Amino acid sequence: MLLDMQSMFSDAQAITATAVSTNVIDFGTPGKPQHAKAPIHQDIGKGRPIQLLAQIVETFNTLTSLTITLQKDTVEGFGSPETVFTTGAIPLAQLVAGKRFPPFYLPEGLDQRFARLSYTVAGTNPTTGRVTAGLVFGTENWTP
Repeated sequence: MLLDMQSMFSDAQAITATAVSTNVIDFGTPGKPQHAKAPIHQDIGKGRPIQLLAQIVETFNTLTSLTITLQKDTVEGFGSPETVFTTGAIPLAQLVAGKRFPPFYLPEGLDQRFARLSYTVAGTNPTTGRVTAGLVFGTENWTP
């Protein structure tokens, strides 16, 4: 799998309470290419599927569940974030080091400039638990 720091939401980010990803991805300003008659309508989710990897890199403790939500907004400060998709509640038993969640792909409609992840903790705030998440071109499908 190929990971790029420019396309990472979280790099072993500790989740000890409800929080947003340490990084925001900027998809760039939509605009009008030279010699074009009209501006481009930007939708990152169209075309070849882009996978979002979310992997637990340190086992969580004490919480009941974790929900991961992809958000989009037109401004980097996320004054009015819109939910693109959510994982639903992931129970503590699945939040163990090495666990990768089923592949998520950026959906059509991701048409705003900025994106981030939001991590929602249910139950007691954990004292351990880290997540790495980002956009990847593909993952290995080799199994031992």
